[in-house]
Amino acid sequence: MVTLPAVVVDRFHELLARAIAAGEPEPTAMSVATADADGRPSLRVVLLKHLDADGFVFYTNTLSAKGRQLAANPRAAVCLHWKHLDLQVQVRAEGRVERVGPEEADAYFASRPRGSQIGAWASLQSQPLASRDELERRIAEVESRFEGTDVTRPPHWSGYRLRPDRVEFWHGREYRLHDRHLFTCDGGEWHEQRLFP
Repeated sequence: MVTLPAVVVDRFHELLARAIAAGEPEPTAMSVATADADGRPSLRVVLLKHLDADGFVFYTNTLSAKGRQLAANPRAAVCLHWKHLDLQVQVRAEGRVERVGPEEADAYFASRPRGSQIGAWASLQSQPLASRDELERRIAEVESRFEGTDVTRPPHWSGYRLRPDRVEFWHGREYRLHDRHLFTCDGGEWHEQRLFP
């Protein structure tokens, strides 16, 4: 199984720390692009919850639009953009996506605020909603069901791990003469090269 080289993981965490220190409003906001079985693309912003040598991890309802797309076509692309750094930075990655294990999903779900846990049960994510009242009613039902006890992780809620075979660090420069460093994995070996802006 291909893992990210330490230089990629270390560089990412260094940039993330700088983005946090620079006051980036939502430093873990990450655009995730997926496509369905017919190749129709879809894009949304999620929160990156973990990055290590195994890849980028985010969580969602597995029955949502992105969950259904990843079931049909388990490849994705992600992009984080930190515009408050001295040089604007993007980190882009592409690769295969897999579900995290149940223990990992349980551990993260247990760390979420109770309201978010309730919402994971109450929301039929990406499905039509007749009115806000319907959602509020579903929330009240879930709150009643779990009153006085811990909220367990719904079976339809889990995490996904993007295991990249391409990672690019993009640093904005004047006159759009950006610095671009691309890491690609070929046959289990990682290679680094610069790209024209």
